[in-house]
Amino acid sequence: MSDLDDKREQINFVSVDSAPKRFAGSVSEWQAPKMLAVFALLATTQLWIVNTDLVAQVFPNRDYVFSTHSGRHAIAIRIFLISFFVAFATFSSGDIRGRSMFGLDLVLTFLAGCAVFDLANALAENLLGSSFSLHFSAIASGLFGFAVYSFKLLERGFMPARIRVEHIPVSQMRALLRLGVTIGIAAVVAMWVGGMDLHAVEVMRNLTLLGGIGPGVFLFLPVLFGQLYLLAIYDVVTAKTPKFNPPVSVIVPAHNESYIIKDTINAMDRAAHHYGGEVNVLIMNNNSADDTEEIARETLLSCKAAKGRVINVPKPGKSNALNAGLDACETEFLVRVDADTLVGEDNFSRAMPYFTDPSVGVVGGVPVPPGGALFDRARLLEVLVKHGFYSVAMGAVNGVVGIPGMFVVYRTQHPRHLGGFVEGMNGEDTDVSLRIGELGFHSVVDPKIRYISEVPSSYSHMREQRMRWFRSIYHISSRCRDLIYGPNVTLRGKVILPYMLVNSARRAMLVPLIIFGALEWGVAFNENTPIVWQSIVAVTTGAPAIVAVVASLLNGVPRGILALPEYLIFRVFRAYFTLESMLSILIDIRAENLELAIRHDIVPDKPIRVA
Repeated sequence: MSDLDDKREQINFVSVDSAPKRFAGSVSEWQAPKMLAVFALLATTQLWIVNTDLVAQVFPNRDYVFSTHSGRHAIAIRIFLISFFVAFATFSSGDIRGRSMFGLDLVLTFLAGCAVFDLANALAENLLGSSFSLHFSAIASGLFGFAVYSFKLLERGFMPARIRVEHIPVSQMRALLRLGVTIGIAAVVAMWVGGMDLHAVEVMRNLTLLGGIGPGVFLFLPVLFGQLYLLAIYDVVTAKTPKFNPPVSVIVPAHNESYIIKDTINAMDRAAHHYGGEVNVLIMNNNSADDTEEIARETLLSCKAAKGRVINVPKPGKSNALNAGLDACETEFLVRVDADTLVGEDNFSRAMPYFTDPSVGVVGGVPVPPGGALFDRARLLEVLVKHGFYSVAMGAVNGVVGIPGMFVVYRTQHPRHLGGFVEGMNGEDTDVSLRIGELGFHSVVDPKIRYISEVPSSYSHMREQRMRWFRSIYHISSRCRDLIYGPNVTLRGKVILPYMLVNSARRAMLVPLIIFGALEWGVAFNENTPIVWQSIVAVTTGAPAIVAVVASLLNGVPRGILALPEYLIFRVFRAYFTLESMLSILIDIRAENLELAIRHDIVPDKPIRVA
């Protein structure tokens, strides 16, 4: 083990940002296991009941389906969701009354939606002589259940106050045209391949890469995002000018970073030398209890290309350090770098030329792990997929929501215009990038801008990080719900943010879904619709494996494919951390956020820097 690896084991990672007091409760490591045990008990009981002879006459599909459907389904999705809703509400954070009302709201809203769907199905059968397939009904019920969960959690959780998001309309014709064409091509390819009798498809099914689901379902999204990725790369290649090196300020919030701050500054010095322009480094010493300040001062004095200073920020919290740095910035452009990030030598040189285009407001890249620790290989594939593939692709339709604060460049006037970085919530980096985008500026993710970003080396550190990250989508969606519920029709507000919420729900339910599938298959509750083992494991291996391979190859990192088994296992851990993160959200008695959203009330007297 290297000296740096040894120091990684000693990081004091818990801070005031780990769980904002107003919005997050404490979750013990036993809370999720107990919730899953109750979930399994509820699911088993209901599956047994609907499979008894008497009840099976009412629910012949062995699920809470109230009208006749053709075909079969893979799992009893409605029983699964109701079991999950009750178990989750029981162990969520809040008093017993708030949790009870939350659970009741989830179940009743979901059943009401299912009843409407089944009524429509019954009417179609009576009037048209045909009904929806049970498989389609299960998919629709599942998506509706994910939406109910995520939006009810957003409404009933204690969340950051809604602000008025300033929106400046710009032409979306190019983005909509690209999106329409790529969706059309992806649909045609998916249907074409889905209709082919290929031996390879059967092999993939047997290897659990497709489960029992048709290849078209799995191909659609990879083909769609693959096209968008190529369009984004075209934009990257054609947009840059040979050289642009105006003065920049680099703000580095640092809290107890003595183990790495010297390496961080030296990496920026090398990047400044390569850049050739003036680079001012501002180390924002945020209430450190170690010798971060002394090491930073000594290292800055020895820099050859960069210059800088240490500014003490006694009030704890990364946003406080960022805002102090924003106030101290004297240049037109601002680079934000985390204290545990080692920027690449060409990062400044590659990022800054984008700003010769006046429509560009934010530029970021792809973080890569240092290597050598427990999660680093899995993290490599994760960042290649998320940042090196999906984020790059979304840039083709100006749909990037957030660029991580590990390394990101802004025009200094933009975060100042928006009131600075929000304090007291998770996701302040995504919040500012999202709102800059709504001002009409483009966010660029260049996959060639790569920097080394710290990866937790222990289970407890990874758990803390992911609970903080996964909670942030709700904090951002609540603070910016003006985009979701407001009158302005934007891709981010009406499509991407809702999708991110629903996807968060899907991820939180992944581990319970695996347990539920194993129950149905292992106990053979419903012999008429048997679950095969491929369908159970495909949910964690199918499309994610295909996309991971594609992302590795497109990013020129074929060695990432070797980490595929670790990545697929890590995805399950990530889903478990998502569940724990959602359990940490404090639940209120009333759905006050929904009332505010419907009335379009904005909190008028609260500083915009405070969540």
